[in-house]
Amino acid sequence: MRIDKISLQGSNPWNEDALVVNESLQLYGVLDGATSLLPYRGAGGETGGYLASRLAADYWNGLPSAEAVPGGFSLREAVLAANARLRARMEECGIDVTRKDQLWSTGLALVRILPGGIEYAQAGDCMLAAVYADGAVRVVTRDHVEHLDRVSKAKWREGLARGLASKAELWEYVRPVITANRMKVNTPEGYSVMNGEPELAETLEYGRINRIGLRALLLVTDGLFPPAVEGRESGGMEKLAARVQEQGLEGYARSLVEIEEADPECRTYIRLKKSDDKTGMWLQW
Repeated sequence: MRIDKISLQGSNPWNEDALVVNESLQLYGVLDGATSLLPYRGAGGETGGYLASRLAADYWNGLPSAEAVPGGFSLREAVLAANARLRARMEECGIDVTRKDQLWSTGLALVRILPGGIEYAQAGDCMLAAVYADGAVRVVTRDHVEHLDRVSKAKWREGLARGLASKAELWEYVRPVITANRMKVNTPEGYSVMNGEPELAETLEYGRINRIGLRALLLVTDGLFPPAVEGRESGGMEKLAARVQEQGLEGYARSLVEIEEADPECRTYIRLKKSDDKTGMWLQW
């Protein structure tokens, strides 16, 4: 198996994305941390999103072989164990874990490769696609954040129509919507995310696909999503997978950075920051 991976820092001070590469378990994944609405900084100035994604990645990267795990390895239980560790760590740092606006969080897309199939787990807007020998692309996961992102972007466009010109002005205009969206995490009206809440056990998606005809797996954080001009569809994961096959993972990511640099005020391509962290993994057989 060939593994291509990349993690590029966006325009914020910390890269809140992380990678999972555990060859002993054949466990691979991407994570996308999100900072709490009430800002927290660690001893080294780390954001909550950075701490959340790194805590989970370090836990999964450090797991032993399946034979060494009592009762056998369960991907779902490994995610929930990391979630419990995150909750305990936040409590140690004085976070009120009953308040959603204080929680550190991370999205995730994880796969475990088995001889006859692929197990997966997913939360948030990290995505997994499967590519087959006949060229077909199968989007395995769903972007659980997209329906709320549409509300945020509509508010951003409203700000543009009102004459707001700078990214800073637009961000402040959209902030109340973002705050309201964050209050819906791990509820039926919101989206799934690992943030220490026990409700992740109900909102986490997980499952298994077989390996018949499977040629590659693509795992990405949302910073790698293709940009969309207003009124046109981005093409989603199908377009993303096609471009990665044409340009390679790093080449594709660098092409996105060029687009973002040419649109620093986020007016052509509606987004909430000039450049998001970009993390991906391209597994090929």
